[in-house]
Amino acid sequence: MQGFYFDELTVGQTAEMSRVVGAADIEAFAEVSGDSNPVHLDEAYAKTTTFGQRIAHGMLSAAYISAILGTRLPGPGAIYLSQSLRFRRPVKIGDLVVARVTVKALDESRGHVTLETACEVSGKTVVDGEALVIAPRRAT
Repeated sequence: MQGFYFDELTVGQTAEMSRVVGAADIEAFAEVSGDSNPVHLDEAYAKTTTFGQRIAHGMLSAAYISAILGTRLPGPGAIYLSQSLRFRRPVKIGDLVVARVTVKALDESRGHVTLETACEVSGKTVVDGEALVIAPRRAT
């Protein structure tokens, strides 16, 4: 397992991952989440919206943030406590989403880590917010 214990974290530390969003990703997310909003699944309907085409669920991008927290920073053993999210722009089929988390604050007494979270497409923020997690500690 790769990741970081609380004592290895520093303010400003960052991790990121990139994913191209495909139609199959959107359809799988709709199936797993139960969110079958036609703006995500029905091209004819989506063309009638302000987006003009199908868009990904906002929570799909948020899931990329979760993936970083659980696998990279802090990584395995991290416990998600909360997440604020602002959905700023749509993510379209074929977009490359770059998700990034940055350590903003450390609370030694509680083992809490506050992280800035964001997803970008072509350098423009599509989702941002703040996460609070408990980072794993070394066995004593």
